[in-house]
Amino acid sequence: MGRKWNNIKEKKASKDANTSRIYAKFGVEIYVAAKKGEPDPESNRALKVVLERAKTYNVPKAIIDRALDKAKGSAEETYEELRYEGFGPNGSMVIVDTLTNNVNRTASAVRSAFNKNGGNMGVSGSVAYMFDATAVIGVANKTLDEVFELMMESDVEVRDIVEEEENIIVYAEPDQFHEVQEAFKQAGITEFTVAELTMLAQNYIALPEDSVPQFEKLIDALEDLEDVQQVYHNVEFEEE
Repeated sequence: MGRKWNNIKEKKASKDANTSRIYAKFGVEIYVAAKKGEPDPESNRALKVVLERAKTYNVPKAIIDRALDKAKGSAEETYEELRYEGFGPNGSMVIVDTLTNNVNRTASAVRSAFNKNGGNMGVSGSVAYMFDATAVIGVANKTLDEVFELMMESDVEVRDIVEEEENIIVYAEPDQFHEVQEAFKQAGITEFTVAELTMLAQNYIALPEDSVPQFEKLIDALEDLEDVQQVYHNVEFEEE
């Protein structure tokens, strides 16, 4: 199942390194998760997931605290979670998850990004059925056998455990996210190289070389949109 997760994350982190965009997106996501329940990760599982993700992307504590304080206060901004699906060059598939306080603005912006970069929007369900919601949790300084044994001893159900770029990555059902993390924490492992709830394609494709720049431009355009939280696709790039 492994999709070279660490390479994907490194490319994203590199792209975001010189901007505050990723921090702003996490700020909104933390606020929304905190507003869904108590602004306490110990009693709000959705918030706990977001905070674990933020930790792996090195989101500053000040950003996290500001979002939590906003949720604890009188602010009542309303955000909707919307998913858009579409196609890129050569039939590539793309999923775009958004958090928005202006549905018309977001829909128009996402559609424009597709249209201007060789893609087109699809109807709801046209792409998502080819992806699986997945918990992805990674650790360093452990062997494949050690992690496999740990998951077995903890009686945690996982889809796959693989070694990727000197990290051990556990793939599991989304509802097993906390169980996998807890198994690691019980073994004294509290630092994670990856902690994500994501959408992984059931089958990945390689684009013709001349289509890759246009596809990358499409993904960049979507990720640059203010209301877009996550972009998933089924294109596998060659290792550089």
